[in-house]
Amino acid sequence: MSETTPKQLLHLVFGGELENVQGVAFKDVPGLDIVGIFPDYASARAAWKSKAQATVDNAQMRYFVVHLHRLLEPETAA
Repeated sequence: MSETTPKQLLHLVFGGELENVQGVAFKDVPGLDIVGIFPDYASARAAWKSKAQATVDNAQMRYFVVHLHRLLEPETAA
């Protein structure tokens, strides 16, 4: 990777309906909405925000941003 190319920091955005708003157990794991994988936090956050706002009327629907780069390279996670 060159010095001018920023390091890829992959992020996953996904969501679904929760069994209970107090936890993070999903009602239908196979039916989770996988929004996508994004090359940086800013684009992942924009996708998360769009999906979260579109489902605001459903109190049990939640979307999350997962920092995949921290899972892929845990020794470099800050």
